[in-house]
Amino acid sequence: MRSSKIAAAVLAVVLVAAGCGGKRETASRTGGAGSCEAADGRITIATGNSGGVYYVVGGGLAKLISDNSKLKATAAETGASVQNIQQLVARDYDMAFSLADTAADAVNGKGAFDGKPQQVQALTRLYPNYTQVIVRTSSGIESVADLKGKRVSTGSPKSGTEVIANRLLTAAGLDPEKDVAAQRLDLAKTADGMKDGTLDALVWSGGLPTAQITDITTSLKDQVKFIDITPLLPKLKEVNSVYDKGTIPKAAYGLAADVPTVVVPNLLLVRADFPDADACAVTKLIFDKKDDLEQIHPATRDIVKEKAALTDPVPLHAGSLDAFGG
Repeated sequence: MRSSKIAAAVLAVVLVAAGCGGKRETASRTGGAGSCEAADGRITIATGNSGGVYYVVGGGLAKLISDNSKLKATAAETGASVQNIQQLVARDYDMAFSLADTAADAVNGKGAFDGKPQQVQALTRLYPNYTQVIVRTSSGIESVADLKGKRVSTGSPKSGTEVIANRLLTAAGLDPEKDVAAQRLDLAKTADGMKDGTLDALVWSGGLPTAQITDITTSLKDQVKFIDITPLLPKLKEVNSVYDKGTIPKAAYGLAADVPTVVVPNLLLVRADFPDADACAVTKLIFDKKDDLEQIHPATRDIVKEKAALTDPVPLHAGSLDAFGG
């Protein structure tokens, strides 16, 4: 039943998204001081890989905005976090999903944004992403250090998954460019590689459950397993304090037991010049219509208003401050 619902949600997103990418001319929109009503206009939302949760939730959010405000929103498939921020700043998109660690790098001018701080702000903190490291049972891999010399999908180029994958490898004492046969694959190609045996392992950062991870675990059953990466958490925290310990519940993928892992929050980003009234309206919609989002994907159940403003070091947009009551 869950798989059917997720498949239906993905199909709905495809109809909403319609493959919209490229430079956009956003309509000029203004609102009165303290206004929380969106004006007429069109906005685009950068999401992630078509098999991932960003894509599903982003399509649902676009429909939510279009159905409940004067804004007409569309969602687009992308490579995810790093690419999303780059194209948000380039004005290709108006809103973007990102992992909090990548967003922190962006505003601090670190990592993929070394020496070039990006002027982005957050509308809200969203649900957490779970770092999912899956290996072939026959590979003998029991830890991230054991990935040395193995064929590993580290995620799409310029994705938040790739950022975390490389940091995990480094924390384990490996050189991501030399010590593993890194395959920079999107999630669909990663699933194919695991199923056809051309990959030994994968790293994925996403909400629970992720449809294509379900496909892998259902198709391969005991031929694959998740590994515990939490011994590397202290070293990850030295890089960015947003990393935390979490658990992949066994029910998420029909596992024999829960799996400890590393989690990181997601943020919904805009540029600083995104109109205050629109920001306020969209932020309020996310929480006022949260039940609708939960019908799109269960990961959104973990969007918590009490944590919504916890976006440091990424500044919270002034419109979102209005939505949260100042």
